[in-house]
Amino acid sequence: MGSSSFDFSDETVLITGASSGIGRAVALAFADADATVVNASRRPVAKDEGAELPTHERIQADRGEAAFVETDVRYPDQLREAVEFCHEYGGVDIYVNNAGIHIIDSLLDITEDQFNRIHEINVKGYFFGTQAAAQDMIDRGVEGNIVNMASVSSTMAKPEQIAYESTKGAIRMITLSSAIELAEEGIRVNAIAPGRIATEFTEMSAQEMRDSVTEGDLMKPIPLRRSGVPDDVTGATLFIASEDASYVTGELFYVDGGFQIA
Repeated sequence: MGSSSFDFSDETVLITGASSGIGRAVALAFADADATVVNASRRPVAKDEGAELPTHERIQADRGEAAFVETDVRYPDQLREAVEFCHEYGGVDIYVNNAGIHIIDSLLDITEDQFNRIHEINVKGYFFGTQAAAQDMIDRGVEGNIVNMASVSSTMAKPEQIAYESTKGAIRMITLSSAIELAEEGIRVNAIAPGRIATEFTEMSAQEMRDSVTEGDLMKPIPLRRSGVPDDVTGATLFIASEDASYVTGELFYVDGGFQIA
């Protein structure tokens, strides 16, 4: 570990849903910056192609410090337990709300069960994760950071995305409101808004997404002419959690190849 331009040594980072995709990439990047990383997920096994080891074991194999804590973000008590688990490593300094699901269906076809499930994970999980992390930081007198993984869908509408977009819009407002409330405690809250990122979450392979950009199959073009990959999100995430961004709070950082301005 230790090749990153950022330095998070002596800091503990708790990331929900860090077993795969963007969460795994962010976890590995924090570990490379010498942070202690805790993956709070339902299961440790990675879905990513070529990922032979769970996230925490991969970090440990590279001589970093990491752990896994089984967590279902739908349940606030499990989120609080995950935060308390981090006391073994000095307590949470940076909390990343990342766990989420994606449902594609139209307004007229979304069922109540689908609606409830996506809001439990994508909204309730973020809200009570933020609450648990913030309360713990305040109790310990830590001026920490909370990073929410939002989306370009926080501010843009697309067909058959209404359930997902409603959750990402909510995450944007959770970010803004909690940033205001927690500022006096010295806790910064920001959000990352990825665009088309090729993960198992997107139901498209990285190559399929690259081909879509090249062939013009997307609903609108990506100015940088390529789809994103999870590693594209890590730099922005580490920056807003770092001292370099000490005067930044309540912001939504787009990482989308220019998608939302095209």
